[in-house]
Amino acid sequence: MVSAPDSAGPRNWAAFARLFLGTAIGLLAGYLALAFLIDPYDSGRSTLFSAGAVRPQGPRTAAASRGRDPAFAGAVFGNSHIQLVEPARLAAATGIPFVQLSVPATGPGEQLALLAWFLRHHPAPEAIVLSIDDYWCTDDPALPNDKPFPFWLYSPEPLSYLRGLLRFSVAQEVVGRAGWILGSRRKRAAADGWWDYEPDYLKLGALDGERFRAGRETPIPDGPAPGKAGPDFPAAERLGAALAGLPPETAVVMVFPPVYAAGLPRPGTPRDRAESACRQAMTGALRRHARSALVDGRRERPALHDPALFFDQTHYRHALARPLADEIAAAIVRLRSRP
Repeated sequence: MVSAPDSAGPRNWAAFARLFLGTAIGLLAGYLALAFLIDPYDSGRSTLFSAGAVRPQGPRTAAASRGRDPAFAGAVFGNSHIQLVEPARLAAATGIPFVQLSVPATGPGEQLALLAWFLRHHPAPEAIVLSIDDYWCTDDPALPNDKPFPFWLYSPEPLSYLRGLLRFSVAQEVVGRAGWILGSRRKRAAADGWWDYEPDYLKLGALDGERFRAGRETPIPDGPAPGKAGPDFPAAERLGAALAGLPPETAVVMVFPPVYAAGLPRPGTPRDRAESACRQAMTGALRRHARSALVDGRRERPALHDPALFFDQTHYRHALARPLADEIAAAIVRLRSRP
């Protein structure tokens, strides 16, 4: 006698699959809800646990909190080539509370994203300082970034932000921020974002040692850097569009940060022509905002030949950063005095 097939096994497996899928979806939805409410980087999308302070973390993510802080009316954008400009020094000279939103090892794509984030939360800022270096001279319209950057954190698209929360590293930050919020003695990072890198460099050795001397004194090639020969510089186009949308009252200062003499191109070389074309494109973008000025830290002067003022060809010391900050502040004061 042949027995009928037992259908209990398939039914049990189907029920198990539905249970497993439902549990997974529920856990995912629960995590997303928790992550959204805790807001691991204090982006302001949820203010339920906003502590009014910046938790110690890297500047790539800390800028989400600093960039939306209503205490600031001015901001500095760039990378480590402008990082040593102290926002408190700018504030003291201009009367404008400044925040440092520069992030090391970033280029135009990341910095434009941070500028857009700041403007989203400060639609009428009093002043903007933009550091423009060789990274901006790329001819790639994608404006590629060399180092990972959380574009999702600064995206205006809610779905992009939610997808960004589905990262293991972000889940770790959710736990870390929850512990920080619940802690009785919270460590706080600098509210204005200033990070003094000079002590860290000085720990690496003497300025006249081989490590610093080789990086500082080796002349750059006469040929243009790969991907930076022009003639088109798409970062300038995007910057011009961003500046054109600023309120006319906002003072904008573009800064070409100082470069050690050995890092500057020899006059008349292809590299010199390429860099000149890039600088011209950037100043053209700057002119799209009427209340603007250029501070050229690369202009020829004795300080650019002094090895005691540089760690390498593009990272300088306080003795250059402070007068540069004063020059930026003076430009802002002049711009704001215009009718």
